[in-house]
Amino acid sequence: MSTDFAAARLNMVESQIRTADVTDLPLQDALRVVAREALVPASKAYLAYADAEVEYAPGRWLLKPRDVGKLLQFLKPRAGEKALAIAAPYAAAVLETMGLSVTRLEGDDLKSPAGDGYDVIICEGAVLAAPAAWTEVLAVGGRLGVVERSGPVGQATVHVRAEDGVGRRAVFDATPPILAGFSAEPGFAF
Repeated sequence: MSTDFAAARLNMVESQIRTADVTDLPLQDALRVVAREALVPASKAYLAYADAEVEYAPGRWLLKPRDVGKLLQFLKPRAGEKALAIAAPYAAAVLETMGLSVTRLEGDDLKSPAGDGYDVIICEGAVLAAPAAWTEVLAVGGRLGVVERSGPVGQATVHVRAEDGVGRRAVFDATPPILAGFSAEPGFAF
């Protein structure tokens, strides 16, 4: 039995994305064409459009379709902008489809991005708190979207760089797994 991924993709947009108040039309259009199934191991392709995070590499997950759609909408990406996708292959493909110039950061050291002047940065895994190194490479007016999670439920947050610093705002609840290498360091307590 083969899966009709094109139909699954359209169903994802209609039943998971649009119903979550993702109304940005260029974003919806990109979500309709980017093949999530191509970004996960073939043995997990059937999960690509499920309402679930899908592990695409050890300790790395694609966000749920609803969560990545909402987070991208809050980041307000626009064609011509410069983006950084941190452990975010699906978001990277969506941003490229929308006309952004995307740098992908995978590998072992996700805490130290190269370059600077990014208009949009997105991470598909949860972290305890966004590393300062991520907000430091934002352009003035640049937006970082990441789920910050220290307990059972995390907060999708948007950080915006201004001339005088970085503002942060929680935008919705989300529960993706913590990204490998970003869990709490064991500490000493009395």
